[in-house]
Amino acid sequence: MALINPYIHFNGNAEEAFTFYKSVFGGEFAMIMRFKDMAFEGRPDLEKEADKIMHIALPIGQGSVLMGSDTPEFMGRHNERENRSKISISAESKEEADHLFNGLSVGGEVEMPIADSPWGSYFGMFRDKYGIEWMVDFDPKYKGQL
Repeated sequence: MALINPYIHFNGNAEEAFTFYKSVFGGEFAMIMRFKDMAFEGRPDLEKEADKIMHIALPIGQGSVLMGSDTPEFMGRHNERENRSKISISAESKEEADHLFNGLSVGGEVEMPIADSPWGSYFGMFRDKYGIEWMVDFDPKYKGQL
């Protein structure tokens, strides 16, 4: 079966954001590549962005990887207030859901506090301090399997 792994872009603070995510999820980075590590013909001049993140990967749980990068300035800035997508986390327990919700939402904006929902799961939504939107869910019927 195919896996879906979120890939998120940042306006120059990908390393800071991923260090924060690592502090909540735990684990170790599978890869960190900077723009200065990239060498190919026709590469845009990224001298002032040499230390920014070209690719970073943080394995989470069984088979999931959160990935991201900084977007070079010549490609424009991302709107950190967009609301077209959210990263959804299916927790294995209420305690794990609380840990992830409370950890990732620090400094962010809670849209829906984590609580028992009308549809039977334990659910909450927020935008983290980097503008990334998250949904955390624990459904006792599935225990992290969705």
